[in-house]
Amino acid sequence: MTKTVEEAIQFIESRQKFGSKPGLQRINALLDELGHPEKELSVVHIAGTNGKGSTVSFLSSMLQETGLTVGTFTSPYIEVLNERIAINGRPISDEVLLSIVQKIQPIVNSAESNSVLFEITEFELLTAAAFLYFKEEKIDIAVVEVGLGGLYDSTNVVSPILTAITTIGMDHEQVLGDTIEKIAAQKAGIIKKGIPVVTGNISENALAVIDDTAQKQQAKVYHFNESYQMNYRGPHSKWGEQFDFYNENGKITKLDTSLLGKHQTENAAVAIQLFYLVCQLKKIPFDEKDIKNGLLNTCWPARMERISQDPLIVLDGAHNEQAMKRLVENINKEFKDRHIYVLFSALERKNVTSMLEQLLEIPNADIYLTNFDYAGALRLEKNYQQINEKRINVVSLWQFGLANILEKISSDDMVLVTGSLYFVAEVRKLIKELNS
Repeated sequence: MTKTVEEAIQFIESRQKFGSKPGLQRINALLDELGHPEKELSVVHIAGTNGKGSTVSFLSSMLQETGLTVGTFTSPYIEVLNERIAINGRPISDEVLLSIVQKIQPIVNSAESNSVLFEITEFELLTAAAFLYFKEEKIDIAVVEVGLGGLYDSTNVVSPILTAITTIGMDHEQVLGDTIEKIAAQKAGIIKKGIPVVTGNISENALAVIDDTAQKQQAKVYHFNESYQMNYRGPHSKWGEQFDFYNENGKITKLDTSLLGKHQTENAAVAIQLFYLVCQLKKIPFDEKDIKNGLLNTCWPARMERISQDPLIVLDGAHNEQAMKRLVENINKEFKDRHIYVLFSALERKNVTSMLEQLLEIPNADIYLTNFDYAGALRLEKNYQQINEKRINVVSLWQFGLANILEKISSDDMVLVTGSLYFVAEVRKLIKELNS
């Protein structure tokens, strides 16, 4: 039996060998053994290609302002695995994580090779651990981020009070399908009978699939720019964006987000609409101050995160084409007067060529292409440099690439670290150590 938190995390991570397996059989079998803790939770379930993590953070922060105890289940983590399971923004403690794993481990270890539990995955273990923790702590509400897709994602065992789909884009095509419509159908799999769904800024083709699913499930849809709207006002004076929000309950002007990027105002708008609906369902007195303070108090590491002011270093885990497109738009808008050194790496299964081509649309950028210590990291021998040999530099160790950039950078320049969130998390850890 596991006796330390290190052993507990080792046990969780040992399940990586089973990869990512869509399907609800294994998670249902495990939850059955644990007494189905998820059935005792009030859940807001959030899917989307991009934006779901920050939407979870915005909503959780606003709900906390009302005095509710809020559990969040998110992925991936930036510094420690515990971050993925949190209550009121505080990651699960080592002691509690150990005790939860000690309840799950014997069930998994005793599974016969012909049992569905024999091949339970890392994500399924974490999902069960989160639900068990939230039940034991008697939280008021859980805000749960879908891991991959929706329909066959292990989080889709919940019976939510609300659902949301933030964005639809091309990602994980090998699992979810090779068209926007197929991907939308997978995301729409979280829509439950009679349960309202809030949709973000989604293209017509994808939205048609979502609306069709919602109609079949008799679920009311709250559409972006119809049921609720936001008016983008531009960056505010410190670090973040300003916008107005409207829905059938009225208008709230000059809202500030603590996160940089126009797309974050769209994510915040989805979260505000969800917040209104939670207040109605839970009969919570509505107060604009909870929205304003919640938005300002939201922290979401490695998403347009300023980790150093002098020199200016910004981190953003733009890990797919849609996220990269938005990042490039933000950089060209917010930092057009600066020379930008980009340190970039990604997973090989992503469309690395397309992501590099988008980064080259930042006219004042030099790109340092590198790799990192992760099983699926891109392979430098594939000669991505040929896309633009003048502006793409290849460095075999990202630490050397970062050191090289920091040697030549001036006070008018900036460093942008982007690509895989796993990569950005590695760089973030080193920079924080250097700054401490």
